[in-house]
Parts: sequence; C-alpha cells; structure tokens
Amino acid sequence: MDLPLQGVRILDLTRMIAGPFGSMILADQGAEVIKIETPETGDPERAAGTPDEFVLGEGLHFLAVNRNKKSITLNLKIPEAREVFYDLVKVSDVVFDNFRPSIMAKLRCDYATLSKINPRIVCCSLSGFGSNGPYRDRPAWDVAIQGMSGVMSITGEPGGRPLRSGFAIGDTVPSLFSVIGILTALQARERTGKGSYVDLGMLDCLSSLLIYYATRNMATGYVPPLLGGRHINVSPWGSYRTRDNFIVLGVPGEKAWKRFCPAIGFDALTDDPRFATNNDRVKNAGKLTEVLEEFLTTNDTAHWLKLLQDVDVVCSPVHTVDRVVSDPQILARDMIVQVDHPVIGKYRMMGNPIKGSLIPKQRLESPPILGEHTKEILCGLLKYTEEKLERLRAIKAA
Repeated sequence: MDLPLQGVRILDLTRMIAGPFGSMILADQGAEVIKIETPETGDPERAAGTPDEFVLGEGLHFLAVNRNKKSITLNLKIPEAREVFYDLVKVSDVVFDNFRPSIMAKLRCDYATLSKINPRIVCCSLSGFGSNGPYRDRPAWDVAIQGMSGVMSITGEPGGRPLRSGFAIGDTVPSLFSVIGILTALQARERTGKGSYVDLGMLDCLSSLLIYYATRNMATGYVPPLLGGRHINVSPWGSYRTRDNFIVLGVPGEKAWKRFCPAIGFDALTDDPRFATNNDRVKNAGKLTEVLEEFLTTNDTAHWLKLLQDVDVVCSPVHTVDRVVSDPQILARDMIVQVDHPVIGKYRMMGNPIKGSLIPKQRLESPPILGEHTKEILCGLLKYTEEKLERLRAIKAA
C-alpha cells in the first residue's frame, strides 16, 4: 500500500529543529524529502550539542529530526548551483525554507521567482516573525519566541522567574503548523491546479496557543501571572508532592471532586468551606496545595494512582524521559523505533505518532549522511552526466 504522501517531492532547505521536525513528519507519511545542505558543513544541527551528544561523530540532535530524508549538497550562492535548484523545482511539489524573509529573495529562490519556473510549486517559508511587520528581519531562536509569545509569562512558580518550556516548543510547534500549511496548500492545488505561498512566523504560531488566556485578556483585561502547574480556572490541577515523588491531578468540577476526596480517604476536604466549589478551590489554590500535599506525602505515588484510577479521576505520574521511553503504552503504540545508521549502527528514536489505516507501517530510513544522495538525485532524477556533477563539485557548487 502506498503511503498518503507517496509521489509528493519536497525540497527541504530548513535547518536546525524548526522546519526539519516538520519535514520529517511529511517524510514519515511517504513524501520524498530532499534535504538541500551547504557543501562541507551541511545543516548546522549536524554539529549542534555538547560532546556527550555525539556518537561516533554523528550528532544526536540531527539524527532525532531527519529520518526518511535524502541529502544533497548545493551552494545556492553560486549561480550554477541555483540552476540545479531550478531544475529540481521543475520536478518538485514543495519548497520549504526557514530563512529570514529577505534571504530567499536575495538567493532568487523566493516564491515570485520559483512560481514562474513551476506554477504548481508550493513554497512554505517559516521564519521568526513572518514576511511582514516591524520584526520581520530579526533573528529568532526558540527561547526568544517562548519569551515574546507569552508562554514564559505563565510558566514558572508564583514569585519566581519566567521559565522556558523544557523542550523547544518555539521550534516544534511552528514545525507542526508548517505541516498543516503545506498540506492545505497541496489540497488547494488539487482544486485549482496552481501552487501558492505559505507564510509562517514562529511568533504567530506559538502565540496562537494562548487561546483562552488571550481571549480573557482582551475581554476583561486579566493578565495571568506565573501559574506554576496550576490552571487559571480549575483546582486541583497540576503536580502535587507525594512521599516518593509527584502525582499529576486534574479534578475539573464538582462531580470529579466528590469522587476524588473519598477515593483518597480524605472526606474532610468535601466539608471544608474553603474548597466547597471549584471557584473556592481556584481562589484558595495555594492553601489547597498545602493541605493536599500534607496528606499525599503520607504515601507513595503508585498508591494514590491506584485509588484514583479505580474511580476514573484524571491522574498520572511525572515520568522522567527514561520512564517515558520504556512505558508500556508508548511501546504498545510503536512510539519507539529502531533505525540502522551507516556509521553508528542501530539506535532508537521516537516514532511516528500518526497512526491509521492509511499508514500501515513505519518508514525507517536512516537520517542521511551529508550529501549522500547528491549523485542519485542529480544523475538519476535530473539525468545529469557524471562529468557535469564533477564540474559542479569542482567549483564547490555541489
């Protein structure tokens, strides 16, 4: 069975995590993703990380977001390399980049140029701030986007400092929006026969997740403070200390509250006027945490999980990464896959979360060595002679 995106060819100019994570998702669905990298150095993510993040010289950062892709090298600053790129555009469906808006225009690889070469081409540009506005040419990294998007203003303990999310949501969330944008443009092309330009800003993507926080602010002027693990309108909600670790609780509304208190054997809570309603519990969330933790620290997390799961109260442990990758639910869903790399051999990584009848099995092609597929693509797909390829290499265009 063909995978859903079988036959879709994507020229991937993205680097680091913002972009490559999204193009890997598209590759997992069957798209042919041709990663175009700078000769000799390649994607900077190949060299990212501290020494303990490399295995036999291969960077784990790069390996984590580049499976199922092909790699060719082209220096798009050299006119001859640009001509090769234009030839690839003629036989491709998507060009995906994450440069600042002015860069693609300077390289003459922007949508205005490429759409004349191939009117069906879809160009998706993911930049820090999008193609217009006062910040359009500023550099952007995950931590800055988390700060500007409002995410950090509500992440951190009350009275403490704003904290970035522990993983790079400023990079990964925009990557997911890129996937949506590309698929939307491809679907529109099916109706119109014409390509289009998808313009994404990392700040737009992350700030869109404010959802009810922003709606409430614009309606009432409310500015949420640092919330810790709390919810602005539900309590208990978040992580609570137990004797051996923490437990995550979500107790929305009165029905859940009336199941929760007897389940843990703390019936007195239901009679405490400070916690009589959800509004009371939100108002007194700090005190509720204090009272709850005094009780919960009398036993271990596993004990409380068993009691609460038996009465259908939302709860979970706080897993460290090593526990996540060995969790039976994660394993049952094939979320840990093994890839065979030509340099480091077999290694495990997170799998494809998109399941269904159209995706019968995982695609597990190794992340490419730099330039591994240059000859295959140029001499095979484009029918260049080996002599022409050697001339391109001689002038460091490929």
